[in-house]
Amino acid sequence: MIERLLVPIDGGALDERAFAVSVDLARQLGAAITGFIVEPYATAPAPVGLPSDASTPRTDATLQAHAQRVLARFEQRAREAGVSFDGVATQASEVSEAILAAAEKHRCDMIVMATHGRGVIAELLWGSNTRQVMSRSRLPVLVLH
Repeated sequence: MIERLLVPIDGGALDERAFAVSVDLARQLGAAITGFIVEPYATAPAPVGLPSDASTPRTDATLQAHAQRVLARFEQRAREAGVSFDGVATQASEVSEAILAAAEKHRCDMIVMATHGRGVIAELLWGSNTRQVMSRSRLPVLVLH
């Protein structure tokens, strides 16, 4: 019996699909949702005297605020549908490992993930967290394209 879904999200365009499908599935199953977001570690500032990246620096506080905003949107959707929701945010360098560890820690019965479905070449270049989770998980994984 499936009682708890782990739904990894990242604040991107695929989140809405993950929200809608997982909330509907959880409602039908009478299951709860653990929304899960993995933020990268903040980039360290460039040492004095060395050129720095021109992009906006990421700090732990910025990453945590982003994670909380994304999880709050997900929680609102779940609560409106009458689905129990817990939001969890963490930082990790290896996303797929963090997802698998969270599924075990929070005693989830299924993982629901949205994927970009970029194709073989893109996976070779950038990797695929979804493929890594699917190949290593002992739980069923529902992949949303």
